[in-house]
Amino acid sequence: MKLDILAFASHPDDIELGCSGTLIAHIAEGKKVGIIDLTRGELGTRGTPEVRLQESDAASEVMGLVARENLGFADGFFQNDREHQLKVIEMIRKYKPDVVVMNAVYDRHPDHKRGSDLVSESCFKAGLKMIKTLNEEGEEQEAWRPKVVYHYIQDRFIAPDVVVDVTPFWEKKMETIRAFKSQFHNPDDSSPNTYISSPEFLKFIEARAQEMGHSIGVTYGEGFTKERNIGVKSFFDLI
Repeated sequence: MKLDILAFASHPDDIELGCSGTLIAHIAEGKKVGIIDLTRGELGTRGTPEVRLQESDAASEVMGLVARENLGFADGFFQNDREHQLKVIEMIRKYKPDVVVMNAVYDRHPDHKRGSDLVSESCFKAGLKMIKTLNEEGEEQEAWRPKVVYHYIQDRFIAPDVVVDVTPFWEKKMETIRAFKSQFHNPDDSSPNTYISSPEFLKFIEARAQEMGHSIGVTYGEGFTKERNIGVKSFFDLI
């Protein structure tokens, strides 16, 4: 199945927090979108891998994804090495996306930068035909390199190169976040408090989106950084 956009995340819920509004906006335009979660988030203080998988399914349904997979890498310990790159390359070649989005180039959680580096390097190597990978049927996959890659912005502020207006889809984005009931604030939940389960954290997510939106003259925005310059034929392509 060919996708228009394939989004990668080090943990389930990274996408929902970082760029689900952008994915929803493109799905509303008729684009085919999928997500690859690298780990099951098993080191998280709250919830379990099984619960987070159920939550991922619920969030995926809200977004309208056509595909979501979890590679089951070791949370906190996966590496940007040949073994892990080949698994990511298999996913890129399987779904043949034109656009790939991935974790922030650096962030509070070390897995985010590591995941970012892993996917970025794999995007390039997926286009090298001398690197051999097989599909589920044991057949050799065709080399494929995405046209563009972007990094969503997470906890740490990074000046964006691109901001997407997600104002019409803000409530739906928040619904995808709330699908992860084990991870975020719930006054009826007696689980230990964490950095992201405080009531203030979701206020921060909204404030960040308002800040990004303000920079382009809208209510809510999601920011991304690029790896290469964005080329246009006319200034009017940017209006």
